[in-house]
Amino acid sequence: MGPEWVAILALVALFVVGTVLPINMGALAYVAAWFVGMYALGLDEAEILGGISASLVLTLIGVTYLFAIARQNGTVDLIVRKSLGLVGGRVAFIPWVMFAVTALITSIGAASPAACAIIGPIALGFAGRYKISPLMMGMFVVHGAQAGGFSPISIYGTITNSVMIENGLGDASITIFLSSLVVNLLLAAVLFFALGGTKLMSMRIAPGDEALAPSPHHDGPLHRDRTSATSGTGATPTTGTSPAGTAAAGTVTTVDPATLGSTRDHVLTILAFVAVAGVALGLDRDIGLAAITAAVVLSIISPNKYKDTVKQIAWPTVLLVAGVSTYATILTTAGSPEAVGLWAAGLGAAAIGALILCYVGGVASAFASSTALLPVIIPIAIPLIASGNISAGLFVAALAVSSTIVDVSPFSTNGALMLANRPDSIGEQTYYRQILTYSVIVTLAGPLLVWAALVLPGW
Repeated sequence: MGPEWVAILALVALFVVGTVLPINMGALAYVAAWFVGMYALGLDEAEILGGISASLVLTLIGVTYLFAIARQNGTVDLIVRKSLGLVGGRVAFIPWVMFAVTALITSIGAASPAACAIIGPIALGFAGRYKISPLMMGMFVVHGAQAGGFSPISIYGTITNSVMIENGLGDASITIFLSSLVVNLLLAAVLFFALGGTKLMSMRIAPGDEALAPSPHHDGPLHRDRTSATSGTGATPTTGTSPAGTAAAGTVTTVDPATLGSTRDHVLTILAFVAVAGVALGLDRDIGLAAITAAVVLSIISPNKYKDTVKQIAWPTVLLVAGVSTYATILTTAGSPEAVGLWAAGLGAAAIGALILCYVGGVASAFASSTALLPVIIPIAIPLIASGNISAGLFVAALAVSSTIVDVSPFSTNGALMLANRPDSIGEQTYYRQILTYSVIVTLAGPLLVWAALVLPGW
């Protein structure tokens, strides 16, 4: 058995063990990377550890550090309250606003993880406060990022279109962009109705209650349209369920306003957010470095206030992503994606080979960087395009969408950011299993449905 198949079998094994047993899959991935790297590929420890994505890990550390400061001084609470005006108090509109804003940011050139890092914590703050399913809200942000991710001026779009042109496949930028937009919009709609969105449609945020400045852990007051609003406490019916069962309920706490941050703290923190967004999106700098710099500056200004905030960094998620990204490099070094792709190209029916490549893209991208995968998998598809009656634009669109809709996975940057910024109303392990369950469904069904919609009709 070649090293490429050893690496694939080890990946399956660590996934099964990490799902069945309460063991951090990042730790399992490090073990798998060590043994497969040394004994199947002949790598030394330095080469194995060199595969870790430092930028990805730093993004998680920097962003969760900065937002921990924002939560501690009440800035996130302030943003939540002020943002209520965008939806006129209608709770059902909140997830769609988050979807649209994230899509807009990626469509004008932001990296998908950068957009998720900026919008995700705010969106999940809404979820925790107003009893919106955290799974729905987190996945709306990720699907929004992918919905705009293939515009002609976006990072994904630029990479995909350049690879197509370089390989003589022509320009299909609009086809790919619209395919991604429609698929992610449909997935968001399914999530909305499956996770309690219809119950949200009759709910409004009680007028004036947002000015009470409850803590981020407080269940926000709601009332139903055309019914009498509950005075003081507010009615907060449960609005969603998770794949694992019923939605978790948050703990209502009372916070002394004197313990919250001052207006100066809020202004400085908001300026830090704006600076991070400007540096990451406008200057195309690493968002992890920008975020941790902003967090350090805020800590220097108020060292006593934020001296323990570093403990709130999502360290289990950092381990998860660091280990899996290390093993993803082992897979690439072993040639596992190429081996499966070339095998698919050797099949007699071009359409079946196309389906297999869609699954290769989806499964590989669930554990690795979509940005790194796209330039690899598109050239592998050229023999299939040449040998069958398959539209190059639609086939590449299917590959692109299949390789990015799985970024909801907790092992990808986007999914991990949602996990790292979960609301306090849900436990980390519960939320992890919810995201994992949804990502497995998307990984198993997504490529097939995308293939059936884009490739099969033109074959």
